[in-house]
Amino acid sequence: MISFKNFALRRGERLLLSDMDLTMHAGWRVGVVGRNGTGKSSLFAAVRGEVEADKGDLDLPNRLRLASIAQEMPSLPDPAIDFVLGGDAAVAAVLKAEADALAAEDWEAVADVHMRMAEVGAYDAGARAGKLLHGLGFPAETHQRAVATFSGGWRVRLNLARALMTPSDMLLLDEPTNHLDLDAVLWLEQWLLKYPGTLLLISHDREFLDNVCTHTLHLHGGKAKLYTGDYTAFERQRSEQLRLQQITHEKSQAEKAHLQKFIDRFKASAAKAKQAQSRVKRLAKMADTEAVRAEREVQIDFPTPVKLPHALLRINHGRCGYAATARDSGVGSRESEGRGDAAGSNPRSPSSTDERPVIPNSEIVILDNVGFGLEAGDRIGLLGPNGAGKSTLVKTLVGELPLLAGERYAHPDLRIGYFAQHTVESLVAGTSPIDHLREISPNASIQSFRDFLGKWSFPGDRAFESIDGFSGGERARLALALIAWLQPNVLLLDEPTNHLDLEMREALAEALSDFAGAIVLVSHDRHLIGLVGDTFWRVSDGVVIPFDGDLDEYAAWLRARGNTGELRTPPPTKVETPAPAAAPAAPRPKANPHKLQKAETRVAELERALSEVDGALADPDTYTDAGTAATLGQRQSALRAELERAEGELLELYG
Repeated sequence: MISFKNFALRRGERLLLSDMDLTMHAGWRVGVVGRNGTGKSSLFAAVRGEVEADKGDLDLPNRLRLASIAQEMPSLPDPAIDFVLGGDAAVAAVLKAEADALAAEDWEAVADVHMRMAEVGAYDAGARAGKLLHGLGFPAETHQRAVATFSGGWRVRLNLARALMTPSDMLLLDEPTNHLDLDAVLWLEQWLLKYPGTLLLISHDREFLDNVCTHTLHLHGGKAKLYTGDYTAFERQRSEQLRLQQITHEKSQAEKAHLQKFIDRFKASAAKAKQAQSRVKRLAKMADTEAVRAEREVQIDFPTPVKLPHALLRINHGRCGYAATARDSGVGSRESEGRGDAAGSNPRSPSSTDERPVIPNSEIVILDNVGFGLEAGDRIGLLGPNGAGKSTLVKTLVGELPLLAGERYAHPDLRIGYFAQHTVESLVAGTSPIDHLREISPNASIQSFRDFLGKWSFPGDRAFESIDGFSGGERARLALALIAWLQPNVLLLDEPTNHLDLEMREALAEALSDFAGAIVLVSHDRHLIGLVGDTFWRVSDGVVIPFDGDLDEYAAWLRARGNTGELRTPPPTKVETPAPAAAPAAPRPKANPHKLQKAETRVAELERALSEVDGALADPDTYTDAGTAATLGQRQSALRAELERAEGELLELYG
């Protein structure tokens, strides 16, 4: 149980939370929601003991085991699976002790270690860590890769896996879905539903909140209120409260007006002076009830395209990827997708002469035989894991990435608005929203800029302020505004919600629903992609094919697919050029069924043998004979190595 009593928290001179009195019980899964800047992350810091309350008390159980996602980005030589195992300090320590004892051939120490391994659950720790990595999108062949070789987004996933590995009574997750693809988000949901402890979750993904949370903690106006139910239930309850508040306010205002009218009319009358004075006192005692202000202050509007031809853009028999002379703008790999240039809509995109690493003497094929077209009114959601080629397809549609083969047809009146994964970071520091618009349209008037920016919630002097002081959500809103200024007829949006809060996401969904042109959307936010997308295409295994179904059916398909042992595309590495071995190619031929059956049988036999040895080592009677224990320890090590090789061969056959 966690209790806040008259709790208050400041950040500098700003009061974030005050008079917070509430209790959360063990086993609750609480979604913490509110606009950016309301104190969600600061509240987490207080629970972790990193900041102290300015007033009141925060009571936590004694010996509470707390786990959360580390904020630092690790750059370590350790294998990924060892880094994740390190989340369980007891397991990591005993595994290290085992390795040291085996290396020293100290069989008595090995016997002692194996007794401790059974106590701390170390025998299946590697399997648990491997399942976490696999669920978050890391295929088996990457588990031994050094942490330092992964790009930033994948290291965030490693931090998440390490937090999930940590034994805990309370788990704090701050935006855990930000660097996940939809496939991994769906897996994480299922994992959290089985988590036995108390969960505090900050997220701007309403579908994720709905599917995971049992309670919702709303931070607003310096106050915190706890609601029973998921995010949708919270919205219903809050909407009803606001409705009643408005009714109460209007009745109160009417009564006050009536009293004031009586006072004004009879205050000078000797006959009515007593009654007038009585009403003055009554009016003074009446409690003020605040009028309900619109919760949604942010609005987004994509203007009607100047021209909207029917057939806008098409790729026929396309081969998408990187030619020998192509230059990769990414830091992580082919699918980290670079700087996020808003081609055709962002005047400050890096030029084609930027220094970028050249891919050496090879053709890296990401997607093959692509047939994909856009017509006016199309709303297409792209599905598939990170690294499979969604961003590559979008870049090819933009024209930023030339086709290796096939043809790209674009209508002469095509005008693309492109929001890439790092478009927000491409905004120029030290400049204002007006400066950015002036760069696009130097001959337009300042008043036209101000009128336009006002519609995007940059009113008055905000249009002239430096973006250095803007929040991530405000920068994202500005980036979308720059796209809207050019009145595109095609919107290609690659993860546009990463910096947006729930309010902004709702506004974006409404604006996209009203947009007259065509839309291609990549997003892990199911609420957004479900509202906007009319049709879905799956990008995976080197191909782009229509998916006949909705997002619920896609989630069911993923669960079924996961049971078949199919692999996901390897995550990007820190190497600046795409690794040819990791590039999706044409579909592989099916494995020889006899070889597959033989490999599966071999793995099953080794698993049984290892299970028998593990069981023997877990029996305290084994250690009455040091020689037997030592032999079993050696046998266990040999079986583990052999099983790892056999699993690798089996995975190769699955292809």
